[in-house]
Amino acid sequence: MQKIVIHKPGGYDRLQLEIHPEPQPGPGQVLVRIYAAGVNYADVAIRWGLYDSAKEYVGWPITPGFEYGGVVLEVGEGVTAFAPGQRVFGVNLFGAYSTHLCVPEHLLWPLPSQFSLEQAAGFPAVFMTAYHGLHQLFVLRPGSHLLIHSAAGGVGTALLQLGKIAGCKMTGVVGSTHKVETAKQFGADFVIDKSRQDLWKEAEKIAPEGFDAVFDANGVSTLKQSFLHLRPTGKLITYGFHSMLPKKGGRLNWPKLVWNFLKTPRFSPLNMSNKSIISFNLSFLFAEKDLLQQAMDDMLRWIDEGRILAPQVTTFPLEKVAEAHKFIESGQSTGKLILVNQD
Repeated sequence: MQKIVIHKPGGYDRLQLEIHPEPQPGPGQVLVRIYAAGVNYADVAIRWGLYDSAKEYVGWPITPGFEYGGVVLEVGEGVTAFAPGQRVFGVNLFGAYSTHLCVPEHLLWPLPSQFSLEQAAGFPAVFMTAYHGLHQLFVLRPGSHLLIHSAAGGVGTALLQLGKIAGCKMTGVVGSTHKVETAKQFGADFVIDKSRQDLWKEAEKIAPEGFDAVFDANGVSTLKQSFLHLRPTGKLITYGFHSMLPKKGGRLNWPKLVWNFLKTPRFSPLNMSNKSIISFNLSFLFAEKDLLQQAMDDMLRWIDEGRILAPQVTTFPLEKVAEAHKFIESGQSTGKLILVNQD
């Protein structure tokens, strides 16, 4: 089997394609032949050595990749929900940048008929992030007005769709004009183009009393203003700090990283404004079977009802993984980036 292995943190050259023995499923596991694997910004943070759950659960060396689409090759003892030859998709605590992967049965689901393997590989990480942020962290009320940063990206388009299903008013923020139509296509009622408009002046026009929730994976560049533009009882949901991670040529600029850390706003519990800040890392939730199953049951039903669109995907061969990392770091991508291995 082939897989991408990172032996120590660094730039694109750390992404090494290697040959390894094919794994065998243990009790409760399923061996999947992976044909497509999602690329997430978290994978870049893993390559830099900055991702907490990667350090806690695996260490070095590590094969990145949270999500995949493929075909069942073999099932371990006690597995009853899957059989060889079945097309599936799922999540895992890393390892999906590979041609073969053994995964726990509870992290695997049958492939929706509406999705290709590539589309399914770009679905679970971003949609579970969106679902957990919307439905499992606070009480979401119909009519709530939500602001979504990076609205044309994977999590952003998932949030737009799930927010519309919940009956919310959606404002999306994008960083380039070519992303405006993508945000509208996936459900944004209003779109703010930061490359041409003053973000916070436009936000105040759209929601003069503030937003019920703001979803922000930018970090230092927007975190303070996101909090200030909440209405009373509003929630700031954070699930990343992209703007805190300056880089050039795939490597971190450590002085700027430290400077951005020092500039990151601190929030005092003494400020009782009825506003809340909630942060989470989806990978730490993979052991929470009830939360994962609740999310996937709802979302698979919405897929069947035609209420969730298949992700827009851009594909790269597995051996071109460095190109995929460069593209997602550039901030110019929309939808999901997918590594494919059809051989």
